[in-house]
Amino acid sequence: MFPYDAVLFDLDGTLTESAPGIMRSAGYAARKLGYEDFDPRVLRRFIGPPLFESFQKVFGMDEARALKAVELYREDFDAVGWSVNAVYEGIPMLLRALKRAGIKICLATAKPMVFAERILRHFGLWRFFDVAIGITLEDHHADKAKIVRAATPAGCERPVMIGDRFYDVEGGRANGMDTVGVLYGYGSREELVQAGATHIAANVAALWDILLPGAAREPGFFLTIEGLDGSGKSSQIERLCEHLRARGYEVARSREPGGCPIAEKIRDLLLDPANGEMCSLTEALLYAAGRAQHVRQVVRPALQAGRVLVCDRFVDSSAVYQGAARGLGLDEVMALNAPAIDGTMPDLTLYFAVDPATAMARRSGERTLDRIEREQQAFHARVYAAYEELARRNPQRIVRIDASQSIDEIARNAAAAVDAVLDGR
Repeated sequence: MFPYDAVLFDLDGTLTESAPGIMRSAGYAARKLGYEDFDPRVLRRFIGPPLFESFQKVFGMDEARALKAVELYREDFDAVGWSVNAVYEGIPMLLRALKRAGIKICLATAKPMVFAERILRHFGLWRFFDVAIGITLEDHHADKAKIVRAATPAGCERPVMIGDRFYDVEGGRANGMDTVGVLYGYGSREELVQAGATHIAANVAALWDILLPGAAREPGFFLTIEGLDGSGKSSQIERLCEHLRARGYEVARSREPGGCPIAEKIRDLLLDPANGEMCSLTEALLYAAGRAQHVRQVVRPALQAGRVLVCDRFVDSSAVYQGAARGLGLDEVMALNAPAIDGTMPDLTLYFAVDPATAMARRSGERTLDRIEREQQAFHARVYAAYEELARRNPQRIVRIDASQSIDEIARNAAAAVDAVLDGR
């Protein structure tokens, strides 16, 4: 049995790194009211306490002016500030593990509920919460103890309150429960200790050990990216990794051929234009050899550590380039790679689909072409046809993304496809 049957979380500084958005909106309100000459660092004092009180204390506003400042703050926060935010690394996996363990997950925040729910939905976390309590837009005097009391599920005998400021600790203690002060947020160790926190957690991993001692970590997620050279994979991988990090996932990147020192040396052999005499079988075997090393040295360790591994190409590339375009056969090349991957297959593959002519036009203007990229148009046409066939064969794993769209549209579609699978785990 785990030590707690209900876990109450603060939001800002505990689940999400919200300081940039809060400080932006607080600064917007102050400047709108004529407060121009102030040290931007004072805006950090808005993280945690009720806004109304903060505008009075930080800028010396009277009640009427502080009410107007709150109104202006929410104007900016509603439009932009709420989205200038990111989930702390490891939070999604922790929430998933708590849910799997049957522990009630609750939100106890002094933020208006309309914004709290929007933020949690945006980052795919709302589905984890059994109870969520915040304040209304009309409430300017948030009582943390009252919020914590309302967020505690009936019948739970061992609740714990988690937060990054003394308000959170005091709110939990006022309700007779254990508390955890987290140091990765916006409070200090001294502040949390003085407030009487039962536990102090330096990071999310330490929080895991307090809430779920001895529990196995969540498994990682293997995401591969496929498509013709010139399909825009590289730029989209960068944006996708940023998206995943903002949602709280620990992200690792790799590539094939390559990804580790031995496989990178094999990559040099494979892509060097000077090696034009390389036969198709040698090429296929070299790809498989590099993949065997990559799987054991990079892929499996990343997944065992609970990371999301985003890999530019994997075994599907061998199937289409060597199997189809070189004529060795799709199934035959997959069989050749079987001992290399030894059952390690992607959880999801995004295939960025673009016609060969467009892909070639994009490639030719970017950089020096490698040995594979220099192949004739007919070769790349066979690769394209094979990718389309693989996508038809594997609809549960391979998601086809139309890469002829704008960069932003492609990024949105790719992120939505990944989110749908991760959120459904």
